[in-house]
Formats: sequence, C-alpha cells, structure tokens
Amino acid sequence: MCPKGCLCSHSGGLNVSCSNANLKEIPRDLPPETVLLYLDSNQITSIPNEIFKDLHQLRVLNLSKNGIEFIDEHAFKGVAETLQTLDLSDNRIQSVHKNAFNNLKARARIANNPWHCDCTLQQVLRSMAVNHETANNVICKTSVLDEHAGRPFLNAANDADLCNLPKKTTDYAMLVTMFGWFTMVISYVVYYVRQNQEDARRHLEYLKSLPSRQKKPDEADDISTVV
Repeated sequence: MCPKGCLCSHSGGLNVSCSNANLKEIPRDLPPETVLLYLDSNQITSIPNEIFKDLHQLRVLNLSKNGIEFIDEHAFKGVAETLQTLDLSDNRIQSVHKNAFNNLKARARIANNPWHCDCTLQQVLRSMAVNHETANNVICKTSVLDEHAGRPFLNAANDADLCNLPKKTTDYAMLVTMFGWFTMVISYVVYYVRQNQEDARRHLEYLKSLPSRQKKPDEADDISTVV
C-alpha cells in the first residue's frame, strides 16, 4: 500500500515520492521494501526515534525543504548501515543529539540550516563517515565563539577545539580567582608590616620623649655605706 498523498513506482526497487504532499509528519505506514523515499518540500518539523526502523532496504532519504528542528537520538536506527544518501538541507536544524548520526554511512547533505556550532556539532560531524565534505558545507549561524558566527564550520573547528572551551574557560576563571586571592594576601601582608613599622616608630619616639631619670646624692651615699 502506498501512503496517502504519495506516489509509488518500481524502478530498481520501490520508490516512494511524498514530495509537496503537505505532510506535517513522517508517514508511519511506509512500505518495508522502500528503496528511495522522497519527503522533501513538506511541513515536517521532527524526525522521531526509530521512524525508519523497518525500512531495511532504504538507500536514499530526502527530507530537504521542510521545517525540521528536532532529530531524536535514534531517528535513523535501522537504516544507518544501508542508507547511501541523506538530504537534510534547507531546514531549521540548529543542533542534534551527539549520537543522532552514529554508524551513519550515508553521504549527508545538511547545508542551509541555522547551525549552532559547538562541541556537540563537532562530535556529530566527526562520527560521520564522510564528514569532511559535510562539515565544509555547514555555516555557523551562531557559535559558542562569537567570531565563528557566519563562517564555515570546518574553518571554526580548525581554529579552535570547541570541546575544550568549557575546560579552558574554567581554568582561566580559576587562575583569575587565585590571582585575586594572592593579590589580596600580599596586600594584607604589606599593610600589616607597614602598620607594625609605624607602631614601632611611634613607640620609639615616645620612649625618646620621656625624661631620663638621674640619681639623687643621698642614694649614692647609701650605696657607699652598704659597701
């Protein structure tokens, strides 16, 4: 059975075309023998877990020109090994789970999405079999580093390891905090020494200002008599 609103044909396998069918979600009654699946130019906003798990012969999957924002962690479970082409271009994808493309052998097209370039995206692209071409076509709409916004992801990744930024930021914060405490301690020690020096100087001046005691004549005579 061909899903409602779709056209099915046989040419080197079952081709299911659901392009421009006003679909708001991926049909759940797709024929298991589907080889080519076109779901482009619809209003699909998410790819649920295991939605393609029964399509063991699927080689081409086109989901371009939708409004996809969310891709669940196990969205491509069951087809990751067999899929040859995956088109997710021209959607609204900003980020995906770091395991979303695990074991994916397909050549993925993910350009023209408002990607947020961060450690997760870096991990995702590294896990993909053909990530160089894919990464080169990803433009950072936003980034954990402001200077990378509007630049190709590959250039941003070459400039900085985005997965080390939180650790480095923490290290810098700790260093600044330690330096601040060290400065405070040194300042206190300097103040304490100077204050003691000032107190000692004043005490010395006070002692110098006291009149010196001189012996009386009768005290001298008493001492002589005792001797």
